[in-house]
Amino acid sequence: MGRVVERNWYVLGSEVTAFETEFAAYQGVKSCISLANGTDALEIALRTLDIGAGKRVALVANAGFYGSTAVHAVGAEPVYVDVDAATLTMAPAALQAALAAGVDAVIVTHLYGQMADIEQIVALAAAAGVPLIEDCAQSHGAIHGGGRAGSFSDIACYSFYPTKNLGAIGDGGAITTNSAELDTRARRLRQYGWSSKYHVTEAGGRNSRLDELQAAVLREKLPMLDGWNAQRRDIAKRYNAAFSDLPVQLPASTGDDFVAHLYVIRVKERAAFIAAMTAAGIATDIHYPVPDHLQTAYPDAAGASLPVSEAASATVVTLPCFPGLDAGSVERVIAAVQGYFRASN
Repeated sequence: MGRVVERNWYVLGSEVTAFETEFAAYQGVKSCISLANGTDALEIALRTLDIGAGKRVALVANAGFYGSTAVHAVGAEPVYVDVDAATLTMAPAALQAALAAGVDAVIVTHLYGQMADIEQIVALAAAAGVPLIEDCAQSHGAIHGGGRAGSFSDIACYSFYPTKNLGAIGDGGAITTNSAELDTRARRLRQYGWSSKYHVTEAGGRNSRLDELQAAVLREKLPMLDGWNAQRRDIAKRYNAAFSDLPVQLPASTGDDFVAHLYVIRVKERAAFIAAMTAAGIATDIHYPVPDHLQTAYPDAAGASLPVSEAASATVVTLPCFPGLDAGSVERVIAAVQGYFRASN
C-alpha cells in the first residue's frame, strides 16, 4: 500500500500489470484482464463474446443471481438449467437439453468452491459450437485433472471481493483467456471501448478497472492462496468426518477440486437448526435462499422447472470455514451440530 501511495499512480499502472501477469501464470493461461468487480467480469465476458439482445445464455439458478445480473445487463435471456443433486453445480444432462433447445453461450459456476463437471460441460458446449464462460468467483485455485478452475473455457471470470479465497480490501475482479482476440476486446471494453485514448472502437464499453491499491494487495496475497485453500479444505474434512453419520447432506468432495470457499450442508428443518446454532453462538448463513427463476423482479422466469435447485435453496446452510479458524472453534461448531441432532433424536 505504501509503494502505491509513494508512486502516486492509482489506475492501470505497474501493480495492475504485474498482478495480471502473475495471476495468469498462476492460472496457467495466457492473459488476465483485471476489472472493477466480478459481476462486471461476467458482463464484459458476455459482451466480449457478442452476447446481447436476442441471445440466450444457459446458466444455473442457485448461485446468487450474479450471473443472471450480467445476462440481464447485456439484454440477453437467461435459460436456467438444473443442478446435480450431489455437487449443486450445473448438471450436464440438463445442459444438454438446453443446448438442444438452442442457446448462444453457457455460464458454468463453480459453486461454494466446488468445481463443476467441467470436462463434460466443455465437451457438450464444444459439440454444440457454443462458447463457454467459467464463473470462478468462489473457486480460486481449485484443480481438476491438472488444470485450475478457469483454464478450461473460452473465457473465465473472477471476483476478488474481500470474502473470496483470494480477496482484495475492496471490490475487484478479472477475466482470463487463452485467446488473443478475446483479450484485446475485453481490454477495450473495460475502458469505454477505447482502442487508444478517446478512440472508441468497441460498442458497449464500460468503466471497469482494478485500481493499483487492490492489485498491490492481491499480489501480496496470491502466493498465500494455496496454503489458505489447504486450511479451508482441512476444516471441511474435519466437518465431513464428524457429520458423516448425521441426517444431513455434506459437500460432495474435499479433494483438490474443492477449495471450501463455503462449507454448505443441507438440513431438512433449517429454521430450527439455525436457531439452535444461534443459541450456541455459531454463525450461519444461507447461500442462497431464493433461486434466480423465483426472484420477483423477473417474473417471466418463474416457469422454469428446477426441482433440485429449489430443494437446495430450501435446505442449504453455511457453517464457519475460513483460514485462521482455530481448532477449538472448529470443535465448537462440531459439538453444536452434533448436539442439535442428538436433541432432535
